[in-house]
Amino acid sequence: MRFLCGKFLVMTIAILADDTLKNEWLQHQFPGDITFIWADSISSLTMLDADAYVDLLFRNDPERNQHLARLLPKPVLVNAVEYTTADIRHPFIRINGWPTLLKRDIAEISLPSSITENTVKDIFTALNWQYQPAPDVSGMITARVLAMIINEAYFTLGAEVSSKEEIDIAMKLGTNYPMGPFEWSEKIGLHRVYALLQQLHLTDARYAPAPALETVVQSLQPNH
Repeated sequence: MRFLCGKFLVMTIAILADDTLKNEWLQHQFPGDITFIWADSISSLTMLDADAYVDLLFRNDPERNQHLARLLPKPVLVNAVEYTTADIRHPFIRINGWPTLLKRDIAEISLPSSITENTVKDIFTALNWQYQPAPDVSGMITARVLAMIINEAYFTLGAEVSSKEEIDIAMKLGTNYPMGPFEWSEKIGLHRVYALLQQLHLTDARYAPAPALETVVQSLQPNH
């Protein structure tokens, strides 16, 4: 990065993403002096020369974390919604990159204790993108709320109170949500919602996945 009068002249960010998340990322109106380099694997991401790195396909496994840790002390942002920095055991910056949420005007991020907010502020100022610090807990804020709403919708479906379509319509009309819970879960990926619910349920019984939700997730597994 180069600076002039406290402002970024040039910034290069290397990103690993699938097509969905790449398209959401590029919906933002980023300044022209920001260069994005798109990686196609974790190994190629770690070989790129950049000012900051973003892993939007993050999985919390030791081998992947070791690769990403080699990029430190440069900022490393990971799409780790269900896992906290304590779970990850490396000072990566968490960003809420669930599909549909990444394209919001305000990015939701959580910081490890070893990184000051100035680091994030510099990056997001250069990107002309607002951010909101969130507690370093599973689900941060938005994903935790969405997971609970979707889970309750599956409890309602399992009780045969109403259909998916009727529940979606009721939620959109009654709460002015942009999507109903079933429609939203399809956009996010029900496996992501289920993984977060499982993680939250470890410490809070209120997040026990609905049986109907579990049935759908299991039916989507490759061996079914």
